[in-house]
Amino acid sequence: MKILVIGSGGREHAIVHALARSPKVKKLWCAPGNAGIAQEAECVHIQADNIRELFAFARDNHVDLTVVGPEGPLVDGLVDHFRHGGLTVIGPTKTAACLEGSKSFAKNFMHKYGIPTARYEVVPNLQKGSYLLSHWKGPCVVKANGLAAGKGVKVCRDAAEAKEFLFEVMEKEMFGSAGSTVVLEECLHGEEATVMAFCDGQTLVPMPASQDHKRLLDNDEGPNTGGMGAYAPAPVVTPTLLKRIENEVFKPFLKGIQEEKFDFRGIIYFGLMITPAGPQVLEFNTRFGDPETQVVLPLLESDLLDVLLAVADKRLTTASVRWKKKSALCLVLASAGYPGSYEKGKVIHGLGTKQGDSVNVFHAGTQRTADGIMTSGGRVLGVTGLADTLEAARDKAYKAADAISYEGKISRKDIGAKALAVSARAG
Repeated sequence: MKILVIGSGGREHAIVHALARSPKVKKLWCAPGNAGIAQEAECVHIQADNIRELFAFARDNHVDLTVVGPEGPLVDGLVDHFRHGGLTVIGPTKTAACLEGSKSFAKNFMHKYGIPTARYEVVPNLQKGSYLLSHWKGPCVVKANGLAAGKGVKVCRDAAEAKEFLFEVMEKEMFGSAGSTVVLEECLHGEEATVMAFCDGQTLVPMPASQDHKRLLDNDEGPNTGGMGAYAPAPVVTPTLLKRIENEVFKPFLKGIQEEKFDFRGIIYFGLMITPAGPQVLEFNTRFGDPETQVVLPLLESDLLDVLLAVADKRLTTASVRWKKKSALCLVLASAGYPGSYEKGKVIHGLGTKQGDSVNVFHAGTQRTADGIMTSGGRVLGVTGLADTLEAARDKAYKAADAISYEGKISRKDIGAKALAVSARAG
């Protein structure tokens, strides 16, 4: 089969890496791809937001299945365009993608279908937000309503800090039109976890729970980023808790998309806060998460292509989805200055180091030039270790990451530390 993956980050590299191992894949493209992806697929020089050119390429090259990585094309209606033209594609339609593209839409959906989530207020303008915050007690979470690459959220200690961030978002437009509407949320306390699931609109098949590390610095300090590392499976999501998530989150979600008549054939990402009162949904993503995909897909034992075809054909109940009984940990290597402004064009050394089958180096912000492979993004690489235990996976990832260098390389030193501390106490 001929497969097209859309996107250029670490998530897309992990998808390409998994698909490249399917004996059924005869040709694999990625648009636009990156320097690492180019080693496993043919890169096509079409940007992920150029829906018309992507459609023409898929049509002219008789692509059997298109897999959409980033959220932007989904929110812009790529799936609708492809399906209208008779092409098979993995992802939700434009309407269903609003579950990620609009925080207020998602919160209203959760409220309507009884999905547990934090108390919230939708803020249409700065004046209304200031008024609401003048009566707000305790910490507050301020979220830009639209897409902001994982950076449009701030946990504020009090109303004064929230008002300051609200001004930056709505008046100074630090996230552009994504901040024209804002959602204020009650600040929940607990431990965050992610459960992604394959979804064909009728059935959900969950993947191993993972835990992302959003903050830039160790001990969950510093600004929010798109993710500085992750591991899976996350022990905080016990079998008992997963059963509760299935009943309280999965089932009402499926009921909601069916009653709303959403065509959702793709990946649903549940960002959760595990509170003393139980799981609460922080957000939906309507695609594979990044860097979570870099730890979850290496655990997949089944052929990813078979699973995705079952999703596209609405026959997920018949698919065999098996997982390795191992752990995976991904450490993100970023550029100095990220998530703010950063320099590009730094030569990356050490990529040729022999890592073995239990380590994957997924490229995110890289490009190949005459001088070698260079940095071209805020998050540059995701180094994933795979082993029988989380501790061993962590050791593999950090050892492999130490062999890679470039000017301005930054990373966290504590990815997976929480889980290992819990395991140590339990032992």
